[in-house]
Formats: sequence, C-alpha cells, structure tokens
Amino acid sequence: MTDETPVSSAVSAGPEPPDRPAPSAAATALSPPPAWLQRWEIVAVLAVSLGASALYALLSFIGSLTAKQALSKQTTTLNGSLAPGRPLLDLFMQLLSITLSLAPVFLVFYLLARSGERPSSIGVDAREPGRDLARGTVLAAVIGGTGLGLYLIAYHAGVELNVVAESLPDIWWRIPVLLLSAAQNAISEEVIMIGYLLSRLDRLGMRPSRAIALSAVIRGSYHLYQGAGAFLGNAVMGLIFGYLFRRWGRVMPLIIAHFLIDAVTFVGYALLVGHVSWLPRP
Repeated sequence: MTDETPVSSAVSAGPEPPDRPAPSAAATALSPPPAWLQRWEIVAVLAVSLGASALYALLSFIGSLTAKQALSKQTTTLNGSLAPGRPLLDLFMQLLSITLSLAPVFLVFYLLARSGERPSSIGVDAREPGRDLARGTVLAAVIGGTGLGLYLIAYHAGVELNVVAESLPDIWWRIPVLLLSAAQNAISEEVIMIGYLLSRLDRLGMRPSRAIALSAVIRGSYHLYQGAGAFLGNAVMGLIFGYLFRRWGRVMPLIIAHFLIDAVTFVGYALLVGHVSWLPRP
C-alpha cells in the first residue's frame, strides 16, 4: 500500500507578480494612423456635423435663388417651435435637439483622447477664465456689432433673406432655451471647426494659412441658408478666429465670443422685434 501525501492548497506556485502602476494616457494612446486614415477621420467628423449642414445650406440657398420671390421677401428661422401649440412637448424636443447636436463634440473629445490628448490640448479648459472672458467679450463686441450692420445693409439692399432669429412661444422657457441654443452653436462650431480641424490639418502638414482658409470657407458654407451675406460674414469671422487660435492656442475665448454674439442676437431679437423700426419683421 502506497502512502499519498495531500498537497496543501496554501502552497504557492511561485512568487506573486509585483503591482504595476496604471498606464498613463500617453502610454495607452494609439499611435498616429497613416495620413489617408487621418483624412478619412476628418471627413467622417464633418459628415456627421457641420459638413453635412453645409451641404443642406447650399441646397437651401440654391432654392432661395431660384424662387420667384426676391431674397428680401423670403424668411429663414433660426430657432423655431418644434411642436406648435404644445409647449411642454416643445420644450423637451428643444432640449433633445440641443443635446444631440453636441454629439459630434463628444466624438471629437473621444478622438483626441485616442491620440493621447485632452480637451486642454486645444484650449478647452478653465485655466484662464479672466483672460478668456475679456478676450471673448471684446471679440463679441467687435464682430457682433459689425456683423449686425452688414446684415442690415445687405437686407435693405435686397440681397439677403429676412433672418428670423427666433419664433418660439412666449413662455417661461423661451429665453433659457435661446441661451442654450447659443451655447450649443458656440461649442459645436468652435471645437469642431477651430480646435479639432486646425489641429488635425496641422498634423497632416497643411500650411496654416490654407487650413484657416478651408475652415473659414466651411464655416461660411453652413450659413448659406441665411444668404450670401451670411456666408461672407461668417467666413471672415472664421478667418479671424482661426488666426487668433493660432496666436493664443485656446478655443475658450472663441466659444465665449460666439456664445455672446448668438445670445445677444437671439434674445435681442425676441425682445426688440416689432418695437424698433430698423429690425425686419417676420
């Protein structure tokens, strides 16, 4: 009879491996893809965001040009009711629309993270709140005031559509929704068209002046539904913003400036239309 000695379960098979530190973001980031794949990434981001808007705006502008009415007799609405006569449903649809419109921004932040970058790499952070606010406010005053003057000149010259900034029901959530809409426009356009696009074109080796010009043309294009004047004005704005991003390396002051311009436009229109003679009626 053979004696069998049981093996204790407490016996270790070997020394335990030492704890390893968590990998850093840079270590887990994917290596830069080839240039052709980077181009496809840019196309994909634009296709689900402002590039698609540019195509719709171009078709809308062609439709306006070929209509029997003069441009100044046609209207386009920026913030309209999504459920007329049903204010509570309208509110939830407005909030859903604003939220979903920010989805491409989250996509951009994800793509930055895959490259080992944070939103701060394009200047989306709160490191310089005072300076960002000051810069954004000055930009908004200069560009917003100039843009309003050019729009009124173009409209009264008969080469611009009547842009109705808002036609929401006169209810308690009207102004908050207009402010949220302004914030969504500012965040989407500046993060995608300035921070993301210019940084990606840099990586592809495009000359900075050409990259800024391309970004500005796309920006102008998705405003074509408002008329040729809106295209020109927003393209010039894109050139200025692109140059300032190159100089400051920050998107935040541009977001602030854009938000203030749109907020004053939307809320100002809501409060002033029908009460001042120089503002076109719907």
